[in-house]
Amino acid sequence: MRNAAHVAARVVLGGYLVVHGAQKLFGAFGGPGLDTAAAGFDAVGLTPGKQMAALAGVSEVSGGLLTASGIAHPLGPIAIVGAMTAASAVHRKAGPLGANGGYELPLTNLAFATALAVAGPGPFHLGPPLSKRLTAAAFVGAATLTAVSVVKLLNGPAASPAVADEPASETSEPIANAS
Repeated sequence: MRNAAHVAARVVLGGYLVVHGAQKLFGAFGGPGLDTAAAGFDAVGLTPGKQMAALAGVSEVSGGLLTASGIAHPLGPIAIVGAMTAASAVHRKAGPLGANGGYELPLTNLAFATALAVAGPGPFHLGPPLSKRLTAAAFVGAATLTAVSVVKLLNGPAASPAVADEPASETSEPIANAS
């Protein structure tokens, strides 16, 4: 039962992050697409918007795929933790609740990815885990990119939560595409 729960946790988190990233990158699943997401990133100080939105989308899609499959563990959860740390910072001014455009969902995803990174891929996964050396390199790289993003956010324009690249009725995240 524990093994099935572990696989289900990886697939749920990974699957949702793949969808979220595909919305941002390709406009799939009713998402805004890269140009609209880039405008949202620019608005909150994550410049250049197109490159930062692409980085976030790629981190979400690849992190999600790697997490769901367990391939190269813990690379997938590390990518998700980085993207969700920046997303939590984007939503910080709106407070903790998602209904108010806050950081509830990105923080939950961050905690979930951290737990999966620590727990390991479980017995049912594809491919071997990363070596300790590659895991350390991935962690340092992700931490560096995340730190740059958070610094840009903290030093960026004082964007209000009303700055949106999607109509508020379609999402509970006012700055949905910058997460």
